This record gives sequence, C-alpha cells and structure tokens, in this order.
Amino acid sequence: MTLRCGRIKYTNDLPIYAAFDVGAIPYPGSLHADVPARLNAMLLEGKLDLSPISAYTWAANFRELVLLPDLCIGARDEVVSVVLVSPIAPALLDRAQVFVTEESASGRHLLRVILERRYGVHPEYVDSPRPLERALAGEPTLLIGDAAIDAILRFPPDLVYDLGTLWHEWTGHQTVFAVWAARRDVYERDAAAIGACMHALTDAYTWSRAHGAQVVELAQRAIARPPGFYETYYGKLNFMLHVAAQNGLAAYCRHLLEIGAIAAFPSALPELTGAFAD
Repeated sequence: MTLRCGRIKYTNDLPIYAAFDVGAIPYPGSLHADVPARLNAMLLEGKLDLSPISAYTWAANFRELVLLPDLCIGARDEVVSVVLVSPIAPALLDRAQVFVTEESASGRHLLRVILERRYGVHPEYVDSPRPLERALAGEPTLLIGDAAIDAILRFPPDLVYDLGTLWHEWTGHQTVFAVWAARRDVYERDAAAIGACMHALTDAYTWSRAHGAQVVELAQRAIARPPGFYETYYGKLNFMLHVAAQNGLAAYCRHLLEIGAIAAFPSALPELTGAFAD
C-alpha cells in the first residue's frame, strides 16, 4: 500500500524533507505539500493517510488519529515562525479585535491559551485570509510560517511577540506546533506501511543533521533571507518528539481543555514505538 502523505508548505519543514528533495533518500509514499490547516482537513477527510498536522488538530481528534513517534515541529523557547504582531501589549487586548491566520490551528489556539490563561484577557478573534496586510495596517494579528518570519524582519521588535517565548516564560515548557499522525483506520489496516514512512522520515532528519549547509541552501532557494538566518532559525527549532516535547504537548493539551477548546484530554505519548531514544 502506497500511503498518501502530507508535508508542511513552509521552510520550517526542510530539515525533515530536504533529503527527499535532493534524492538522497527515497520516500515510500506520495507527498502533498500544503499549509497546516489544509493538511489537517485532508487527513480528517481521508484524502491523506499520514501527515504532519497541527498539534491542536491531533488533540481534538485523538480517537480518530494515531500519534506517531520521533518527530514534531516545535521549539525549546523562541520559535520565530509563530508571532503576534501588535501595537498593543498582549495583557491589554481584552475585547480588542485580534486577527488570526487561517493557516494554523495550533498557533491560533496557543494564542488563545496565552491570552486567556496567562493574561486573563478575552479578545474577539477574527479570521483573516491576508493576515500580513492586517499587521501592516497596525492591527493585532497572528502570523505563522514564512509570513511570521517576514514580520520579524520587517516590524520593530517591540511590536512582535514570539508565542514560543511567551509560552516558555509562563510554563517553562517547550512548544509543539505540529506532530505526525495517521488515520486510525489506515494504521489498523497497514501499520507496516506507516512504520516504513516514519523510518524514512527519521532517516531523512538524520541526513539533514549531517548536511546542514545543503538544507540551508534549499531554504535560501525557496525564500532568500539574510546570511546566517536559517542556521540560527533551524537551531532554535526542535524536531524530536522526546520527553521534553511530550511534556510540553501535554501541558498544551491541559490548557486547551481548560479553555474548552477540546472535549477530553489525550495522552501525549506516541502510540507506536519510535526509532529514536529520548
């Protein structure tokens, strides 16, 4: 069985997928690149069998989705690519309009957790298909992915609030924005195929750790950034679903439950045995 698999359409996924892009390692499935929100929907609709998806989407649908081991996309503290751009401090946003990107579920729910649980404010969240335009107009806006990186390079630092930093300062935990998950019906039908795909992904990440310059070169071809940017950026991200990441994911889920964003608390432990040791 050839699995239909997703990949995130941002430069932050290159440390996982670069080996496939350059032909260094074969991938035993088909790959479809899209923004996280679309991958979330495609997996839930049965249009994909396995994909990186928003951590929130897995938490809200854990009975239908199997949490896979080894890999995630998150950060120890500063994440860079998930930011609130606002001329108003987060603690002062009560009842204000906050525009949120439609591309991410984890980022928008982490923003809710931080604003509502850390600061005790309850803004009006408004979906925006063009969030960068909202931010440029001086309106509080959540940006993710490459648009968030654009904002960091474009806006004064005192207007940009990194959600990974705000979360880590408050909880002491790492962030986990994306996890790898499979449809439970696909796992029950062909666990071996899912295991083969995950082993290929972990092998690809191992390759990237030994070929950092090539990963950076691919990122620069995709979106040119100032010299040294990608080396620093990838150094801040965490791609391993180790114990610290699992603890951060569990803390996130507890807060999601507290704000009523999910109906039940899922275990943050992967349901399959991983290839990497913690």
